Parts: sequence; structure tokens; C-alpha cells
Amino acid sequence: MYNVSFPFLGLDFRLNPIALSFGSFKIHWYGIIIACGLILALVYAYFTAERFHVDRNKLFDCVIVGIIAGVIGARAYYVLFKLDYYIAHPAEIIMINNGGLAIYGGLIGGLLGGCITAKILKIKILPILDVAVLGFLIGQGIGRWGNFFNQEAFGTVTDLPWGMMSENTALETVHPCFLYESLWCILGFVFLHFFSKKFQKYPGQVFYLYLVWYGFERMIVEGLRTDSLYLPFGLFGMDLRVSQLLSAAIFLLGIVLLIVNRNKEDKFYGNYRRKKGVRTGKRASSK
Repeated sequence: MYNVSFPFLGLDFRLNPIALSFGSFKIHWYGIIIACGLILALVYAYFTAERFHVDRNKLFDCVIVGIIAGVIGARAYYVLFKLDYYIAHPAEIIMINNGGLAIYGGLIGGLLGGCITAKILKIKILPILDVAVLGFLIGQGIGRWGNFFNQEAFGTVTDLPWGMMSENTALETVHPCFLYESLWCILGFVFLHFFSKKFQKYPGQVFYLYLVWYGFERMIVEGLRTDSLYLPFGLFGMDLRVSQLLSAAIFLLGIVLLIVNRNKEDKFYGNYRRKKGVRTGKRASSK
């Protein structure tokens, strides 16, 4: 049980991370919130697949494999950068119920699993990635509230008006990093959703924009967090945050891909927008 407050805003909450308990079996709010985010992402993907020229049945084959690969990737990423501990405690590697899932590992694993499945099913990968990242933004935006119930993924001490305090923050007001990422992802979803409907010119464009959007935010917010994973070696005597470096690389990669493809245009996306009555820069002929 946590007593959580935003003292400058006059808000107080009493949070129990456990939603339901049946003897020794417990269902945590974290799992429920993650599941809700996943379900909403799947519903969105189902209803928007047509816009990306993606077969719904094949899409969900990719999603199922992607979810499994994502969980494996999230755990593997976390274990890799805490290798000294898990070498000494190998039995705990598979104990994900005790925590230790890294979102970047989940994203990498999910994307790899989904792309490999798409390749096997002989469907185009870039449209799948466009749908996937919109789902990621929904899942990330909602899922970060699981961190709120667990009182984790917060940052350094701050005197900003939205500073958060609880037993886990040593009763100091800190940056609610979970909130920053949640709001950024929800805003990113809204932006990329409308962009994909009205302005997308080629498959992969939404995916490249996601790399820029999420990479930029995570690069900044990761620098505030107190629970980051670090590289096992430093550079010039500095401790390097794994996710911050990866975010910077993803941000730059997204910009490069957008620049390289700036003149690319696919006939399908223009035709789809015209069919739906979306203005494309040329006035559609009336009948």
C-alpha cells in the first residue's frame, strides 16, 4: 500500500498495487492496466488495418508472435544489463512475476517477432510496422499508469508544481516520469493517427515518425530517472544509461530515414485518401 501525493496540487491517493487476491494468488493492477492497453491496441489495429493495406488475419498472426517475442525480449534486455546479478541467481531469470521487464527490450523483441512472421507469411513489413507503432503508443500511454500503481519509473527530486511524493520516493517530491511518457505517447498517437489518415505518402512513414517522436522523449526523460539500466562499462569515466543512448540512436535513425524517403510516394495511400474524400493538395474532381 502506498500513500501517494502531489503536494503542490493538493492531490492525495492511497494505492494498493494488488487489485485482487485469492489466497496466495494475486492479480496486480500493473498487469490489468498493461492488458487493457494491449486490448485497446488490438482493437485499433483491427479497425485500421484496411487503411494500411494490411490483411487483418495475417496481421493478428504477426501480433501473436510479436507479443510472445516482446515478453521474451523485455526480460532478456533487463537481464543482459544486470548480468552480474543473474549469473549469481540464475533461477530468477524466468521469474518475471518479481518484475524486471524493460520496455525497449519488449519493443525490439515484438518488432523482430512480428517482422519475421510477416516475412514468413509473405506480406509487406513496412505497413505492418505502421500499424504496430500506433498500437505501441496506445499500449505505452496506458501501460505507464501501471508504474504509478507500483510507484516506480519516477525521477530525481524536483520542486515543479506536479512533483510526486510517496514512500518509494523517500518522501521527497520527484519527477513523475511515468506521467511524462504516458502523456507524450497519447499525444503521439493522436498526431500519428491523423497524420496517417490525411498526409501519409508511403508505407513506413508513420513508423519513421514514431522513431523520432518516441526516441526524442525517451532520450530526455530517461536522463531524469533514478532506476535506469547502465552499460557495464563507462566512457570517459561516465556512467552511460543504456536506454538514453539507444533513444538518441533511434531519434537520429528516424530523422535519417525521413530525409532519405522525403520524395517517396505510394499510389495506394493517395488513392485511399481520395476515396475517403480527404484533400491531398489537388482538388478532387466531382461527379
